[in-house]
Amino acid sequence: VQLQASGGGLVQAGGSLRLSCAASGSIFSIDIMGWYRQSPGKQRDMVAQSLSGGMTNYADSVKGRFTISRDNAKNTVYLQMNGLKSEDTAVYYCYMNVWNRRELVGYWGQGTQVTVSS
Repeated sequence: VQLQASGGGLVQAGGSLRLSCAASGSIFSIDIMGWYRQSPGKQRDMVAQSLSGGMTNYADSVKGRFTISRDNAKNTVYLQMNGLKSEDTAVYYCYMNVWNRRELVGYWGQGTQVTVSS
């Protein structure tokens, strides 16, 4: 299974970006789809999660500004980011828990850089 993330870039504070992450390979179903981010010298933190039952979770710092959504038919997760702030600058990684008919396995995407200029 491979995850391909896209949509990062440079944006001014207050602007918007939409990240996408598509999974391909031997996939029966996907449980959790999520986005994490990591800034230089810091740990990788959860930004948003979408569970297969419909529940979503967000980091407090992005609530009300970011929205996670998923398209199960396309094995794709999205992150709509509005009202971007300089502190949102980081490498964003997608993550998926994938059922391959035998076991649940976690996969990471390659990361996409988001830079917010103030």
